[in-house]
Amino acid sequence: MVANATPVKPNLRPVNPHFSSGPCAKHPGWSLENLKNACLGRSHRSKPGKAKLADAITRTATLLGMPGDYRLAIVPASDTGAVEMALWSLLGARGIDVLAWESFGSGWVNDVTRQLKLKDVRVFESGYGALPDLAQVDKDRDVIFTWNGTTSGVRVPDGKWIAADRGGLTICDATSAAFAQDLPWDRLDVVTFSWQKVLGGEAAHGMLALSPRAVARLESYTPPWPMPKLFRMTSGGKLTEDLFQGATINTPSMLAVEDYLSALSWAEKIGGLTALIGRADSNLKIIADWVARTPWIDFLAADPAIRSNTSVCLRIVDPWFQALDAAGQAKAAKQIAGLLEAEKIAYDIDSYRDAPPGLRIWAGATVEGADLAALPPWLDWAWGQVKS
Repeated sequence: MVANATPVKPNLRPVNPHFSSGPCAKHPGWSLENLKNACLGRSHRSKPGKAKLADAITRTATLLGMPGDYRLAIVPASDTGAVEMALWSLLGARGIDVLAWESFGSGWVNDVTRQLKLKDVRVFESGYGALPDLAQVDKDRDVIFTWNGTTSGVRVPDGKWIAADRGGLTICDATSAAFAQDLPWDRLDVVTFSWQKVLGGEAAHGMLALSPRAVARLESYTPPWPMPKLFRMTSGGKLTEDLFQGATINTPSMLAVEDYLSALSWAEKIGGLTALIGRADSNLKIIADWVARTPWIDFLAADPAIRSNTSVCLRIVDPWFQALDAAGQAKAAKQIAGLLEAEKIAYDIDSYRDAPPGLRIWAGATVEGADLAALPPWLDWAWGQVKS
């Protein structure tokens, strides 16, 4: 590239450079003042502490449009902890199908086959940017899948591939999908997510939703392995109902709870789930319009029907970049991200460590469209700097 072809440094800057895929940008209008009523210095089992936890559960279920007969709990260790609770507590009663198309899905494959050492397991995998054939899933087997792959930018297009008359349970890791995509609750038996993604909450707290079918499995099936205390959801063969009313297994951060309640209030104020999905869809379009007119970049997910509207993963398709070896590609992609971080334009937008070298831009509901609209010229500038 000749020097005079290198894009000049843009003048317009994003007001908020937080495009990380987790923890994600705080909601618009957030400030430390939002935390002034946190229940600090009190037990989480005190009346005011438990009331805030119960409020978080109730408002989350309402915001997501969760059926009234589903249970929802706050659990430890973020979305990962919620998924692990489900896997250790529910699996082994029948055969299992596991779908994987990115690093976290591959992690669930490892847990099922190498940690729990279950034998009747079928694994359907595909590379980054694609989905496995969803039609292969057997409705009479339990199925584990990630609705939206945070590290690949690939999501399932809908829930039509899940049988309404299924015999098995559907266990769905929805951490980058909840609050940004329309989840078909009638097709999902276990849904997990965290506060740190679409609503921009703090890390370490997960949420676990159970359908009546999942509750029935918990009360009728006892796994053959020892159950860690943090995973236990039953006592004497019955569901521990208090867990789903704010009595958490371990001690939560009441500061993080207050922060999450603030995010819920913002989401309710702007119009609820419909508005949240609309903001994420609009943000994706801003990026898609730039990609359509930019020859050096493309989506990792070639099919628009499976592209995430939250964790937008991009690959560099320029011939110069493609001619580099793997180490060179990784270095060039990190240089782009590094230049933008140094300019305080965009933080943490390099691709996930296990994903192909490229860029990953969070476009969830807490990201302002104006900030995303200001980003592409800077991406072009950084690319020009690296290539030249």
